[in-house]
Amino acid sequence: MAKAIGIDFGLKRTGIAITDDLCIIASPLTVVDSTKLMQFLSDLIAKENISTLVLGYPTRLDGSDSHITENVRILKSELEKNFITVSVVLQDERYSSAESMKAIHKAGKKKQLKDKGLIDKVSAAIILQDYLETLNNVNCK
Repeated sequence: MAKAIGIDFGLKRTGIAITDDLCIIASPLTVVDSTKLMQFLSDLIAKENISTLVLGYPTRLDGSDSHITENVRILKSELEKNFITVSVVLQDERYSSAESMKAIHKAGKKKQLKDKGLIDKVSAAIILQDYLETLNNVNCK
């Protein structure tokens, strides 16, 4: 079965998550320097059976654009141009960082709350898991 990748894009670094083979569970994968994101995704897509890229879409609580929203729109366009066989979807990410910090705290890893890379990849997993839940786990599409 095809997998999906979750992306929590940042100007400096990007958190990456991936689903299991059944597209039921999203797991944090890694953090990538944002300047190397396209090459990383190209390698991962070539290696894994990826059908969907789920890109966190940042907005403010009132729905207006945040400081990075336009960058994410540009990234979405670039992903669609570079990976034409993969669907690219936007997923609301308004609470993903707060949820990731809560998850890290609950896991007893309070000292790691300062590790922004860990927060980014856990946020990517939360974004991806939220997307999967909206689909009812139907083959990542």
